Amino acid sequence: MCSTLDFIPRRSEERGHADHGWLKTYHTFSFVMHPDPKHQQYGPLRVMNEDRISPLAGFGTHPHREFEIFSYIVSGELEHKDSMSNVEILTRGHIQLTSAGTGISHSEKNANRHGVPLHFLQIWSIPSQPRLTPAYYTRHFTDEMKKDRWARVVAPADAEGVNKEREDEGTPAPVNSGLTMYATILSSGKTLEKELSGRKVYVHVIQTSSGHENAPQGARVKLSDGAGGELVLGEGDGAYVAVNSSSPKLLVENVSGEDGPTAEILLFDMDAN
Repeated sequence: MCSTLDFIPRRSEERGHADHGWLKTYHTFSFVMHPDPKHQQYGPLRVMNEDRISPLAGFGTHPHREFEIFSYIVSGELEHKDSMSNVEILTRGHIQLTSAGTGISHSEKNANRHGVPLHFLQIWSIPSQPRLTPAYYTRHFTDEMKKDRWARVVAPADAEGVNKEREDEGTPAPVNSGLTMYATILSSGKTLEKELSGRKVYVHVIQTSSGHENAPQGARVKLSDGAGGELVLGEGDGAYVAVNSSSPKLLVENVSGEDGPTAEILLFDMDAN
């Protein structure tokens, strides 16, 4: 039986890495001081940085344009301020999406005053069309909404079930890219199936247990296509997944062993551009 999916690992220790004291970060794709010509972009996905920020530190006001920028909060408190007069503090379960369009400025800081670090993923995608009017959205998903199931947390603005309310609970944030992002908190021994609609897929296992050490620890996750293709990932690892057939299915299993840790996983189902 021929494999319907091709898996190429993107190991945690191979990502771009920087430790600035106040910021510890890993870059899946080429970024600023860590250029990587082999990992520039995948489909519309251009940036995925896994960041930990010390209390009362963060990124000061800076500009963006022509990117869809979304933040997935793992733990801690993210204070967001921008040139569209949006000011708020986001916590675990929040998705914050800024469509930068023709241009915005914003700041992102750890608002916690009690010594708690902020852990979040900063993700950028290429918009499907240029010169969009800037917009801002927040969504919230409880752990229960993601426990052993796929939660659709970001989806194309014109997709079914997507609204353009500024904030909402349990509905996907609208993105102007050919990209749908799913999240799950998968228990050890559990398997989820995902029917794929795009031609490119990226899977990332969030580094929840092991901090920012190089060697992945914590949960272990197996990707397979049910036809012989498979790959095991640790926390902080990712995988490029190329689709070789129509109507493929991806199996995602937490193989951490009996009483092993849960795995928090992001899956991007994307157009091939």
